[in-house]
Amino acid sequence: MTKLIIKGGKRLEGKIRVAGSKNAVLPLICASLLISGRTILKNVPQISDVEVMLEILKLMGAEIERDDSMVIIDTKNVNYVDLVNPLISKLRASILFLGPILFKFKKIKMSLPGGDIIGARPITTHLEALKTLGAEIEIKNGIIEGEFKKLKSTEVILKEVSVTASEVALMASALVADKPIQLKLLALEPHVQSLEKFIQKLGYRVKGIGTHFVKIEKSKNLKKEIVFEVPNDYIEAATFLALGAATKSKIIIENVPLTDLDSVFLTAKEMNVNFVIKGNSLIIKPAKLRGTKIQIGYFPKFPTDAQPPFGVLATQAEGVTLIHDWMYENRFSYLNELNLMGASTELLDPHRAIIIGPTPLQGKEVKSLDIRAGISLVIAGLVAQGETIIHEAEKIDRGYEKIEERLKNLGADITRILD
Repeated sequence: MTKLIIKGGKRLEGKIRVAGSKNAVLPLICASLLISGRTILKNVPQISDVEVMLEILKLMGAEIERDDSMVIIDTKNVNYVDLVNPLISKLRASILFLGPILFKFKKIKMSLPGGDIIGARPITTHLEALKTLGAEIEIKNGIIEGEFKKLKSTEVILKEVSVTASEVALMASALVADKPIQLKLLALEPHVQSLEKFIQKLGYRVKGIGTHFVKIEKSKNLKKEIVFEVPNDYIEAATFLALGAATKSKIIIENVPLTDLDSVFLTAKEMNVNFVIKGNSLIIKPAKLRGTKIQIGYFPKFPTDAQPPFGVLATQAEGVTLIHDWMYENRFSYLNELNLMGASTELLDPHRAIIIGPTPLQGKEVKSLDIRAGISLVIAGLVAQGETIIHEAEKIDRGYEKIEERLKNLGADITRILD
C-alpha cells in the first residue's frame, strides 16, 4: 500500500489536461471480444483498473500491446476459460465481461465482482437482461455460472436504468443480433453512448444512440479491426473544477468534454465558482463561494462520482450545502475524514448530508476509502493548512492517472511513499 503526503494551504497555478475516461474505457476493453481481430484504443488512461481488465483478457489468450495512451488488443486467439480468479474480485467493472463471454462462448463461470464499498450494487438487472435473451444463470457460493443455447426474445427491458447493466446487455445483444434486438430503458451516460458508438463503428446497425431505446442488428460487413478513441473523462474534469475553486487557484483545465457537463456547470454557477469556457478548456479563478443544494441523478443530472469533490468544495463555501445522493448509501463515508480535518458536516441519513462553510481545514492523517473519496481527500489536503497524510492512496490510482505528477505541475507539494 502507498500513502500521499500533502503540504497544503497554497494556491496552485498552471494547466492540467483531462485524461481518457475510466468509465468509458473499461467496457470498451470488454467489447474487444465482439470481434476476432484487433481493437486499437486511443486516449486510454494509465490507471490500475485498465491494467486489471487487460490482465483478465490475457488469461483468455488475448495479445496486448501498450504504448502510452494507446492499447492494441488482439483477440484472434482468445479461448474460453473459467474466470474464477482473484483479478475478478479486484474491481466492480469485471462484471462487464459477463455478457460478451457468455454469449460468445455460450457458457461462463466467473467470480462475483469486487470494487469500492460505496453501497449495495446488486447485479440483478444485469442477470435478468441476459435471461430475457435466453441465458440460464445462477449464483452459487460467490460464483456466477451460466449458459446460453438459443435466443428467446428480441426485446429487453431493463428493470432499472443501470449503467453497467446497459453495457452488459448491449454487448450480449450484439453477439446474437442476427435479427434486430430492441433494448429499452438503457442508461444515457457518456460512457454508455461511447460503447454504442463503438458497436456501430464495428459495422453493426445501431439506432437510438444516446437515448433510452436502442436497436442493434448485425450487418454483413462486421470489421476485423477497429480504431476507436476513448472520450475524455467528464468526471475528472468536474474533479479538477472543484480542485481549482476549492484551493482558490487560477488553473486551466484542458481537453474538457463540455457537452457532458451541463449539470456540473449549473451547480458550479450556483456556488459562484468563477470559470470561463474558452475553446475546449476551462479557466478557473478565485471567487467567494456560496452553498447550494446538490441533487444527484442519472445523466444528464449531476453525477454521483463528482459528489465527493464538490463536497470538499462546499466546505469552503459560505452557508449551507445540502447534498442528496440517493444512489449509494456509503457514498458519504468521506465526510468522517473531512470532519477530522475540521469540516462542519452532518449526515442526516444514508443519502442526505449538509455541509456548513466556510471552515478552515487542518492537515490530518486520513484514509482513502474508495476512488472518489480518495481524490476528494487530495483536494482537502491541498486546501488544508499543514500536512495531510492519505493512507491507501493506491485506490485513487484506479481512476486517476499519475495524479501526484499532474498536481505537482500545478505547484502542489505532494509526495507518494510506501505505507
